[in-house]
Amino acid sequence: MKRTKLKNTIYRWRVRIGSLAAAAAVILARPSFRSVIIGFIISTIGLLLRTWACGHIQKETKLSMSGPYRYTRNPLYFGNLIIGTGVTTGAHSWWVFGIFCLYFFIFYPVIIGFEKQKMERLFPSQYQTFKKVPLFIPALRPRISYKKEAFKWSLYLANKEYRAFVGVMIFWASLIIKTIIT
Repeated sequence: MKRTKLKNTIYRWRVRIGSLAAAAAVILARPSFRSVIIGFIISTIGLLLRTWACGHIQKETKLSMSGPYRYTRNPLYFGNLIIGTGVTTGAHSWWVFGIFCLYFFIFYPVIIGFEKQKMERLFPSQYQTFKKVPLFIPALRPRISYKKEAFKWSLYLANKEYRAFVGVMIFWASLIIKTIIT
């Protein structure tokens, strides 16, 4: 993926625009108790996947090939897809669905492309093996046999994954409040 000025801008703005999209999702949401419960359950699955991934990833020091990285090269981003699916389900709004799709299809191809380039540059020989693992949609069984490493809460904390958890919980608290008052 060639880095262009537009792609660099998209990459830099991904978190800020994502936060604005989440705020818009709360504003545009038309939730019901049922949609909130189902959406929350779906989002929790995405958060659990992200948690599992962050307990294995050692950013830029080691190519992570254990845990969920044996099934997909991008479990964090796949977890975000699941979380976003939960958000759109909970919001019960075609507008929110549209915003999510627009955001996901604009930002994630760029983000995944940049990450792929970085990993190929940092870990060229290991990445050749890692290419056996699907880029995004997980395989049903591990694609590489790599030394199993245990999940580490210290990595989860070092990767500051709790910020994603807090952000998602703020969204759900907002949606629950909106459901109650409307």
